[in-house]
Amino acid sequence: MRARPPVRAVRARRGGRVPDGLTGWGFVAPATLIVLGLSIFPAVWAFLLSLQDWNGFSAAEPVGLDNYREMAADPDLAAAALHTLLYTALFVPASVLLGLGLAVTLNRRIVLVGVYRTLIFLPFVVSAAATGILTTYLFNPQFGLVNNVLRVVGLPQQGWLEDPHQAMVVIAIMSLWGQAAFTTVIYLAALQDIPAELSEAARVDGANPWQSFWHVTFPQLAPVTVFVAIWQSIQAIQLFDLVYTTTRGGPLQATETIVYYLWTLAFRELEFGYASAVAYGLFAVTLAITIGVTVYSRRSTVGGPR
Repeated sequence: MRARPPVRAVRARRGGRVPDGLTGWGFVAPATLIVLGLSIFPAVWAFLLSLQDWNGFSAAEPVGLDNYREMAADPDLAAAALHTLLYTALFVPASVLLGLGLAVTLNRRIVLVGVYRTLIFLPFVVSAAATGILTTYLFNPQFGLVNNVLRVVGLPQQGWLEDPHQAMVVIAIMSLWGQAAFTTVIYLAALQDIPAELSEAARVDGANPWQSFWHVTFPQLAPVTVFVAIWQSIQAIQLFDLVYTTTRGGPLQATETIVYYLWTLAFRELEFGYASAVAYGLFAVTLAITIGVTVYSRRSTVGGPR
């Protein structure tokens, strides 16, 4: 009986063997195409719209860079940018500091620490609609819980969401309630990766807990702090959902952010071309902030003390 050739040799001669790389791409190609289609195509289409004047119904009229020139002289856009900057200044530092403080507290061996970690993370998974309803319930000037507490203790009631000077502060507080869990989880994971021997060595050298944290632990958290600051800044610049579910940009447009103004342009005033230009302007600002903070942090790390 004649010996049969190996199966691999037969497949190789017939050309039936598929390279391992192509097999892997075959599995990931459908998902990759979907992701690219849902990101690149809308981005290209939005850029083309930003060069046109289109209301969604009539024929689009090419206008070149006129939409971008109009942005420079738009007082409503300038006001929305100022409101967004105010919210960012309120939210980002508080989010970073609160997340760091909670992470340091939860990194200790305390009773029921798992329960505390779960309770702190729960607001992060709550929907924006639920957060908006809770905000209205707490800070409504007429029947809100906060004003009822102020009334009981004899303090003057506040306008909160109906006061142009207080509405953005309320939104920042509620955003902090929902987003501080993210920074807490990131910092907690980073703290658990720091070797305990570093802090123990600092204590042996005579450092108190604050000195040990500031000179030993905190420098190890510098990359995490940069990441958290960039991420929370991007989230602050893109604020929309909480404004939409609570104030709708009021009172007197005091809480109208850039994204809410963009939404108003596109879906209320049907100025899709100009709204697309505003969206690309926001993208450029976000990209510039990310690059600037990243470059600065790297230079500080390289040029800092060794």
